[in-house]
Order: sequence, then structure tokens, then C-alpha cells
Amino acid sequence: MAEKIIVGVSGAPVSDRAVDWAVARGRARGQSVELLAVVGGVVGAVGEASVLERAMAAAQGMLDEQAARAGGGTATRVLAGNPVAHLIDASKDAALLVLGSDYRGPESGPARGAHGIRIAAGAHCPVVVVPDIDVDDRAGVVIGLDGSAVSERALAFAAGEADRLGEKLIAVSVWTPLTAPRNALAVYPEMYLANMQAVTEEMQGLALAGLASEYPDLVIERVVERGYPSHIINAHAARARLIVLGSHGRGALARFLLGSISQEVLERLATVTAVVR
Repeated sequence: MAEKIIVGVSGAPVSDRAVDWAVARGRARGQSVELLAVVGGVVGAVGEASVLERAMAAAQGMLDEQAARAGGGTATRVLAGNPVAHLIDASKDAALLVLGSDYRGPESGPARGAHGIRIAAGAHCPVVVVPDIDVDDRAGVVIGLDGSAVSERALAFAAGEADRLGEKLIAVSVWTPLTAPRNALAVYPEMYLANMQAVTEEMQGLALAGLASEYPDLVIERVVERGYPSHIINAHAARARLIVLGSHGRGALARFLLGSISQEVLERLATVTAVVR
């Protein structure tokens, strides 16, 4: 198993937060950290070589400063080309890929662009996106559970992180009543609503059943609610130190697509967010 954490570093201030998160995780888990910067926009134009040389030197200087701030043993690497492609390729040999986002939460404006989402969807390892938000005064690790195989892998990741951080694990499962054209305002039978709640609670209970033996001291808070998943998940994430979700991409093409809920959560980051394949 790869034991290296790769951090995509840019010139944005949030890079400090991303590096700090990765270094703390690496120290706790005995994993090495490599800082990676990619100089984009290379097209092979006449006279580009000298510009590229200066840009790569500047990027290396930036990484050297980050490595010195992080302490000894932090490797650095500078590449030129497509940042999305290079970071996805680098993830093949990583245990974790960490990215920074200058997004400051759901109240800070429109949803952000697709680069981070494309990387999270295409990466070969779990991806952690660190927003420009101070989460030190928050508590809990949220895991979105839907009963799928990938959410089981996300649960294993979340439980490990909650144990590492000494935080409670907040398991969130959301159910949504079926909808039909011209039926948005329908009154649902109480038995149907009660059964949906019960089925979701049972699914969540089965998913959580084995955690006590592996993490006997882990405190688990169970949440089962009716509503739209990304809205409810982000509401809990806004009070948490970390949220973990599964990516539902499958196959050669689907590997570059996130499940809709994971994408919606990433578009409006409320806290540090991990996406597990």
C-alpha cells in the first residue's frame, strides 16, 4: 500500500492550510509528504522556454518555503503541463491526494469551478479538499452513508480519521420520498414515511455494526433525516472538522464523474472534505 501523501500546492494562501493538514496527517499515520506544483499553460510557443524556466524556478522556491515551514523530510516536485492530468497521474502512487480550495463556505458566493471536482473524480486514491476555513473550533467527523459498497470504504476512512483526531463520528443518512410529475405537493401516507425512515435506520445500523470491535473508544452519533442529501450533509458539515463521502464513478468513463451528491458538496465546501473511491 502506498504510504505517501501528495499535496497539490499553488500560490494561493489556502496552500498553507492544505500543507498543514497533510503534514499533521502524515505524522500521525507515519506517512511521507510530497509537495507538488504544476506550471500550467505550456503550449510550445517561440520564446516560451525561458519563461517556463523562470516559472518553474519560482514554483520550486515556493515549494522550498512550504517544505521549510513544514519541517524536515518533506519532498518537493515541480512539473509543467496540465495540472489536472498531472495530479491525477501522481495519485497512482499515493495513499492520499490533498488539494486546497480558496472557497470559504456556502455563504461566500457561487459554487466554484470544476478543476478540483475533476481531480477528485479522476484520482486513483482518496482526495481531501481543504477550504480556506478555520475548522479548529469545530467538532466531529461526518460520514455520508447510503448503503453502497463505496460508502463502506468511505466509512472505514472516516472512522480512522475520527479515531486519529479524537473526534466523534457523525453518521448521516438521508432518505428522499419518491417524486412524480405533477405530484410535488403530494401528501404521503404516514406508513410509507415511517417505513422509509425505518429502512434507512436499518441500513445505517448494519453499516456501523462492525466499528465497535475495531474502534472500541469511538463515539458514534447516528443521524437519519428526510430531505435532499447534499443540503443535509452540508448542514452537518458546517459544524464538523471533516466530512467523508464516496465517489460513485465506475468504469473507464465514469471514473471521471463524481456521484451527484459528492459533486454538490464539493461545489459548496463547508469544511475539509474527503472523497473516497
